[in-house]
Amino acid sequence: MASDTTATPGPCADVAVVILNWNGRRWLEQFLPTVLAHADGATVVVADNASTDDSVALVACDFPQVRLIQNADNLGFCEGYNQALEVLRTTAAFRYYVLLNSDVEVTAGWLPPLRTLLEQQPNVAAVQPKILQYSTDTAERAQFEYAGAGGGYLDRLGYPFCRGRLFDTLETDRGQYNDARPVAWATGACLLVRAAAWHAMDGLDAAYFAHMEEIDLCWRLWNAGHEVWYQGSSTVFHVGGGTLAKSNPHKTYLNFRNGLALVYKNSPTSELPSVLAQRLLLDWVAALRLLAQGQVADCRAVLRAHWYVVRHVRHWQLRRRQFPPRLRIAERPGVYRGSLVWAYFAKGKRVFPALNRKLFKKM
Repeated sequence: MASDTTATPGPCADVAVVILNWNGRRWLEQFLPTVLAHADGATVVVADNASTDDSVALVACDFPQVRLIQNADNLGFCEGYNQALEVLRTTAAFRYYVLLNSDVEVTAGWLPPLRTLLEQQPNVAAVQPKILQYSTDTAERAQFEYAGAGGGYLDRLGYPFCRGRLFDTLETDRGQYNDARPVAWATGACLLVRAAAWHAMDGLDAAYFAHMEEIDLCWRLWNAGHEVWYQGSSTVFHVGGGTLAKSNPHKTYLNFRNGLALVYKNSPTSELPSVLAQRLLLDWVAALRLLAQGQVADCRAVLRAHWYVVRHVRHWQLRRRQFPPRLRIAERPGVYRGSLVWAYFAKGKRVFPALNRKLFKKM
């Protein structure tokens, strides 16, 4: 079911800002007013994933200017967005979509710089803003946030990291990442993407359900000849863990499962055997480390993740054929040709500038 509203004319009238919601009344109540205040003419959409709280009633009663799309079931992050954006394609002609987490606080003027970058650079299919931590504490609010930070990168084994965040080490924003530049991936917490490119890629791979799905999408975009960028002149604040806590074993399962699927689907054939073997080994090391720390449920989650990928390998094979990997590690912007695990844990490289710049592709 969908309720239509007419977007206020403005510089971003061809943009749909889509917030996927599942039992997130508190986030909608807290952050939706700011999204509406700084929409710059964009249409704001809440796509509800069969919430059992009163989220839908809140939106319908308190925010009548918001377009509401209701999915019949909880479809997860990926398919929830896929279905909502398919509804938008059939009912309105938007050139751009924003995937925006419900626990994100936007700022004045956050959207136009993202749209302008895509308008001025036709090869760019997706872009993210600077992502800082949402907090009432001034010092914490100046820190980069885990999911996206200053733009997404990968190491040669497909481990994701960001400028401003290596593993759990977060940098303070001092303007060091105020630039605009190509990155390996842009965060799904706040992602502006061309509608045409989104639909050409078939959106997000629903098999991921949640976590790393945006990395997979961005990797496919690069393989298809598009570019993915970061725009540091736009800033938003992200609570993080608003749906699933970082310490939850199910999140551990999704991260290891989807991380393995990510490299299997998207690594070129010539590099896949080596990358896959090393990833499997390091995952087992991580599982043993978790066990030694007494995190038995998380250790089991890693093993379950591997078993899932093995049982569903046919799906990943079909997706490889549908979107063939083309770019080798050395050809992809935003890829560190070393091992982030080795640099961080063995060599003590805790911040992005400490990484060897010679191991990044020149841009």
